[in-house]
Amino acid sequence: MTDEFTLPGFDIESFVRDTLAEDLGEGLPGGGRDVTSESVIPEDARFSGVMDTRDAIHVAGLPVAEAFFRALDPDMQIDILVEEGASVPAGTDLMRLEGNARAMLTAERAALNTVQHLSGIATMVAEYVAAMDNPDCTLLDTRKTIPGLRHLEKYAVRMGGGANHRMGLWDAAMIKDNHVLVAGSVGEAVRRAVEAGVKDIICEVDRIDQIEPALEAGATRLLLDNMEPDTLREAVSLVAGRAPTEASGGINLDTIRAKAATGVDYVSVGRLTQSAPAADIGLDFTPL
Repeated sequence: MTDEFTLPGFDIESFVRDTLAEDLGEGLPGGGRDVTSESVIPEDARFSGVMDTRDAIHVAGLPVAEAFFRALDPDMQIDILVEEGASVPAGTDLMRLEGNARAMLTAERAALNTVQHLSGIATMVAEYVAAMDNPDCTLLDTRKTIPGLRHLEKYAVRMGGGANHRMGLWDAAMIKDNHVLVAGSVGEAVRRAVEAGVKDIICEVDRIDQIEPALEAGATRLLLDNMEPDTLREAVSLVAGRAPTEASGGINLDTIRAKAATGVDYVSVGRLTQSAPAADIGLDFTPL
C-alpha cells in the first residue's frame, strides 16, 4: 500500500528514514541501534501484532505506519483493515502485522506517533465539519503546522472532511496587516501583488471600509478577520459574489456554525493542525 501513498512535495522514504534515524540515535556516540530490543529479544524472534483504537476516530496515517515497519522488515505481513478517512468506533482493529519482533518493536513508536497525531487531526476536523453543519461552506486549515509535518497534517485535514488553504508561501499571496503597513494601504498592497503577476491574491481585511479598495485593486479572495456574524453578513453582502469570502479568527466549536451561516464561502481554523489532541491508539504484540 505504501507504493500507492504519494503526496506532492512529500518524500515518504526520507521521512521514514530520518524519523527512525532520530529514534535510533544514528550519528551519536553509541547510537544507531535499539539497545533494548537487541539485548532482550532474540534476533530471529517473530511477533504478531494488532493496532487498534481506544477512541472513536477518523483514521489517517496507516500507510505511513506501514512504511515504518517495512523499512525494518521488508517481508513483514501487514494487513490494513480500514480505509483512510473512515469513521470508526472505539475498539476497532486498524492493522494486523506479523514479522520480525525486533523490527516491530523498533518501528512501533514512530508508527504509532504518526497515526495518533494524524488521526487526532482528522477527528477534530470531522468534529468542526459536523458543528458547522453547512454544506455550502468549506472548512479550511492554515499554515499553523509543525515544521516538517505540513504535508502529512494537511493530508489528515482532508481525511477528516476539510480542505487545504495555501500549502505554503509559494502558491498564493496572503496580504496581511504587516504587508499593508509597509505598502501603506490595502489597495496598494494588492496592486503590488497584481503588478508582480501573482495569480491568487488573498487579502485580509478586518474592517468593512477595506473591502472595496481590496477588490478594486484585484484581490481574488477576501479573508474577513475577527468579524462577528452581523459584520460578516454585511461584508458578504458588500462583496456580492465578486470574490470568495473566508471567515477567520475567533472560531471554535461553539461559534463556527453561526459564522458559516453568514454566507461566507470558507471558514479557516488554525487549531485543526496546531492543537489537535492525539488519538488513543495502541499496538499489542503476541510472540509466535
